[in-house]
This record gives sequence, C-alpha cells and structure tokens, in this order.
Amino acid sequence: MGNASIKVLIGDNSVTNGIKAATILKENGMIVCTRKMEGNTIYESIIKEQPDVVITALTMQDTDAIILIKRVKEQLINVPAFIVISNIKNSFIERQVLDSGANYFLSEPIEFNELASIVKSVYRKPGFNSSADTEIMVTDIIQKMGVPAHIKGYHYLRTAIISTINNRELMESITKQLYPSVAQKYSTTSSRVERAIRHAIEIAWNRGNNEVIGNFFGYSINSCHGRPTNSEFIALITDKIRLKQKYAK
Repeated sequence: MGNASIKVLIGDNSVTNGIKAATILKENGMIVCTRKMEGNTIYESIIKEQPDVVITALTMQDTDAIILIKRVKEQLINVPAFIVISNIKNSFIERQVLDSGANYFLSEPIEFNELASIVKSVYRKPGFNSSADTEIMVTDIIQKMGVPAHIKGYHYLRTAIISTINNRELMESITKQLYPSVAQKYSTTSSRVERAIRHAIEIAWNRGNNEVIGNFFGYSINSCHGRPTNSEFIALITDKIRLKQKYAK
C-alpha cells in the first residue's frame, strides 16, 4: 500500500517543527494537515477527519497527550496511531505515554529524516504490506521491553532486528555484516553500533518491563541467567517474530 493513502494529522503548526515535519511527510507522498498545538483543536480534527496517524506534543496548553488519547479512544472505534513528541527524556514518562496507547515516543530534537519511516512503522490499515507489519511488531516489542526510544541504541537495535528478519543470513555474521549494514544506514561505525545496542539491552534488562522480558526469554531477570548478548537478544526476537508471521499466514 503506497504512502499516498497515509493520512497524517500534526498537532503543531509552527514553522520550526510542524510545518517542517509536514513538508517532509508530503515529500514522501503522504496526506498531511497541521493544527494548532491545542488539545481541543486537535481532538476535534481527529474526530472530524479521522487520520491514520496523529503526531502530537506530550504537553499542550489545555491538556496532554495521555488525556487526548483517552478521549479519542472513548469516541472512535478506529483509533489512529499516535506518535507523541516530548522535550523531556525520561523513561518513566515514556512508559506512561506508551501504556496510555501511544504507538511511539519521540524525543526532541526531532530527526526529521527518520520521521517518514516512523510514521510508516506505526501505520495500521487492513492490507498493509508485510514490511510495515514487521516494523510495527519490532517497534512494539522493544518499546514494551523498556528500551528508551530516545537513545541511539534503540534505533540501531530496531534496524538490526528488522534486517535479520528480512535476511536470516545476517545472524551468522553479526560483526562482519549486520553491524556494518546498520552503521552505514546511520553514518556511524560498527563498533559504535555494537556498543549502543549493548547499552540499550542493558537498560531494558535493568530497568525495563520484567514481565515482558521474562515472557520472551523464558526465565526471570532476577534468576541466575545473565543478561543476553547482543546476538542472543536479536536472534530471539527475530525468531519469535518469524514464527508469528509464519503461523499468521
């Protein structure tokens, strides 16, 4: 399904963020409109226009994103995907936002070149392609595990998992193939990718959702098992998603 069918509502009409984001998304073929950063204005636009994806700030003059999402859920059956932007880098706040029903927590400053990819990853419509489906599942899993979306390791880990799902051979050569491919996408080095992914896993393991991680790894974080290596972590999530996709067909 092409990007032209993705309708995005941005709750920000400022030149620095809202208009700039709208321009980027329109260049990627999406239908985009901007609104004032006011909760009631955004809410009324969502109800009236029923966009596929809503991009909104965490805090607005008259409300916040958590209350806005709750109001929309009470009113609509087909709830749009929400991307919530915050200038506060805080894992507790991020968890609250995601638990409220947001699909993605994005910390400022915004990486505008990543925005179109993020919108496509949260886009949910019947008949969307398997690539978008994979991105949604990977994003959902690592966010629920507790990997903070504002750190570089989050993006590197997400890309690494998606890459190995699409090409299983990459798991056989993580150092020589997988890390370099991720590094090339983000204009960095393989060693930085490796360290950032390890850091992201450490954060999830030490401060993430114990129940979610336990369900995936089959044992408690507090047991005698140590933290999984990068390759073990990536391989497990890759296998879980591949099996889910296999039996969903």
